[in-house]
Amino acid sequence: MPNETRVRKQIADMLKGDQAHASFESSVEEFPLDKIGIRPAGLPHSAWELLEHLRITQNDILRFSQSGDYKSPQWPEGYWPTPPAPAATGEWEASIHAYKKDFAEFTQWILDSSNDLYEPLPWGEGQNLLREALLVMEHNSYHLGQLLLVRRALGAWSK
Repeated sequence: MPNETRVRKQIADMLKGDQAHASFESSVEEFPLDKIGIRPAGLPHSAWELLEHLRITQNDILRFSQSGDYKSPQWPEGYWPTPPAPAATGEWEASIHAYKKDFAEFTQWILDSSNDLYEPLPWGEGQNLLREALLVMEHNSYHLGQLLLVRRALGAWSK
């Protein structure tokens, strides 16, 4: 169905960003590592907390979309890291890598025409794949906006 293919492609493009909001890549690239654990004055989260929240939540939505056997983390503590900075060097890049890997998997899940966009997930409460894709778009764009605000407050955004 050609229209269905176009819809899936448009969803994938919107998930990627860089249309109405900054992309994930532009939001995290060249972020000064010495600033990722700082909560700017008046802001509730550090860049690390936002990145991890994005990664955890996107993974949760992906796994929920794929299987009724999946168990979501406890809300809210399971969706936010503590403390505000990573415990070890390399965690920032590992989190970015994991986010991108899950993002690619979710995008392929959307583009795969054998996955019905509209059929309610049997293990859900009316959710379908289209709703989950829209949820990822909305959630990621909101928190990427917060991440850019943190970057600006730290003097680490010049675009």
